[in-house]
Amino acid sequence: MTDLAAFASLLSPEGQTLLAVLRDHDPAQELAVASRLRRDHPAELVSAALGQARLRQRAVAKFGPEDAYRMYFTPNGVEQSTRAAVGAYRAARLRELGVGSVADLCSGIGGDALALARAGISVLAVDHDPLTAAVARANAEALGLAELIEVRRADVTEIDTSPYDAVFVDPARRGGRGRIFDPEAYSPPLSWAVEAARKAPRAALKIAPGIPHETVPPEAEAEWISDGGDVKEAVLWFGTEPGARRATLLPGGASLTGRGLPDPPVRPVGRWLYEPDGAVIRAHLVAEVAERVGGGLIDETIAYVTADALVPVPYASAYEITDVLPFNLKRLKALLREREVGTLTVKKRGSAVEPEEIRRRVKPKGPNAATVLLTRAAGAPTMLIGRPA
Repeated sequence: MTDLAAFASLLSPEGQTLLAVLRDHDPAQELAVASRLRRDHPAELVSAALGQARLRQRAVAKFGPEDAYRMYFTPNGVEQSTRAAVGAYRAARLRELGVGSVADLCSGIGGDALALARAGISVLAVDHDPLTAAVARANAEALGLAELIEVRRADVTEIDTSPYDAVFVDPARRGGRGRIFDPEAYSPPLSWAVEAARKAPRAALKIAPGIPHETVPPEAEAEWISDGGDVKEAVLWFGTEPGARRATLLPGGASLTGRGLPDPPVRPVGRWLYEPDGAVIRAHLVAEVAERVGGGLIDETIAYVTADALVPVPYASAYEITDVLPFNLKRLKALLREREVGTLTVKKRGSAVEPEEIRRRVKPKGPNAATVLLTRAAGAPTMLIGRPA
């Protein structure tokens, strides 16, 4: 049975029954479950259903249980699809820009197409792989969005995008050997996606957050997006604010736009330390955070901001610093023992020492809690001890 035929079998009444039975199955009991199910169902169908059940369980982290257990996935689709919160944010922004129709090129299993359709946008979802296109079509049906989503199996380079208000491109960034870091090795290459974007009234290109700033086209706005503190992606927007740099933090939606500020000055560590969100760092907007809190850097190469006052901002986590010490494990262990610290959070930036090694060596014990930040201050290895604000 081909992969496409195996997937088609899951859409049959028998396949749907198996998927319902396997919704909450324990992967550790999979062998016993498979043996039991094969007594009443074809072995190939049971294998396909078990594979899909595993993918759905993995997809819950991205799509939530309500959608994940109704949707269909491929292994690559789970890995490469956009987290639902990020897709919803991007779709809402396109809707606010007046976009009513989108050509979603390289649509994969349809995660972005679903988000766009839920925002009221009609979508042409294009993917060259027959199985992936079939999965995208099934997902549109499963979530009741088929009227807004047309799925087409085709080469994206041959699609006429002129009838659409906007183009969205999410090039494949994984190959046979894992993640691809060279934008020109994406499928299709970033240069092709940029040209497709330039032909449309508006466009959004999903790219890896590590893209060098110098490779961003001058007419594009670059936005780095984090969700729950984890940087998920960068987006190149066309038809918005050329040259702008933005960091957006989900789920709250706080957005910080760069103003071309110079690097903040380096100053001694004060009472408060601010750790900018990863999206802010990727967008090179640490200076904007430093200005807002009236602070400076602890080191010219480290993205920690220090200040004498607590100024709550959504773009950074704040810590009250009680001790600034040269790096010394014996001294740290003695201090933590003296303060009866048993709950120890270890963070690092600019240090080669691993947090797990610190916890293993100092053996924290006691009723109190503390945070240790391993870093550099004015070029010297330093331990900052404190607690979250």
